[in-house]
Amino acid sequence: MNSLETPVDPALAPVLAVPVAPIQRAPRVWKFWGTLLWGLFIFAAMFIGQAVPMLAIVLWKTGTFDLAEAVHIAGDGRALALTVLGGLPFVFAAIWLPVHLSRTPFRDYLALRWTTWQNLVIGILAMAFAVEGWDLLARATGHEVTAGFMGDVVKSATDDGVLWLAVVAFAVVAPFTEELLARGFLYRGWSESFLRVPGAIALSSLVWTAMHVQYDLFFLGEVFSIGLVLGYMRYRSQSIWLTTLLHGLNNLAALVQTVWLTGSN
Repeated sequence: MNSLETPVDPALAPVLAVPVAPIQRAPRVWKFWGTLLWGLFIFAAMFIGQAVPMLAIVLWKTGTFDLAEAVHIAGDGRALALTVLGGLPFVFAAIWLPVHLSRTPFRDYLALRWTTWQNLVIGILAMAFAVEGWDLLARATGHEVTAGFMGDVVKSATDDGVLWLAVVAFAVVAPFTEELLARGFLYRGWSESFLRVPGAIALSSLVWTAMHVQYDLFFLGEVFSIGLVLGYMRYRSQSIWLTTLLHGLNNLAALVQTVWLTGSN
């Protein structure tokens, strides 16, 4: 060592800064209670999204917020279609929040992916078997094959020249909205909770059935059984694009059947 150099105490030597990577929290899935509470939030958002156009129509027709008038036009095809259309963006935004907080990609959390053609064929056959079974039961028991509520909606939409709007609302938008909630968000969280897959299929189907309070008990039974089929196909395919397509085809077939039975054209 050069005598002019001062020895450096290693303890006093400057410490080189070592970059530390930020801690990344692992993605998660909302379990039973988280899914239930966020599900209520999403349902409230859907209710608001559907109520806004309904109230706007009532205000436009009467000049005031008349609850009796709102109930009266609930069976109007144009008004009902607009409420369905209004619900989708609210549901989408409400689901985005908990999924974003979970740090799981939106597409993965909700199974927004396609599946095999084999699953599509199996799904169509399963849906056809379930629906046809309920149609046969309706005829055997003297029950109407199509709900009177749907007959009124289709007739109203046809008379107003907006049957196309009803088709878009009930065969495209409504299936996507409901599948995002039932087989998308609710199923995903509950299937990874203590309920596991069977419980998630049953409970999400029950919630979905409760969303169809306009039907009588017979049709609610049919809705629940269709929900079980859709839930199974969600599990089998890991895709809500498939369940949305099956749901939409079922609604489209119901609309066509209603038009045929009511003689609307």
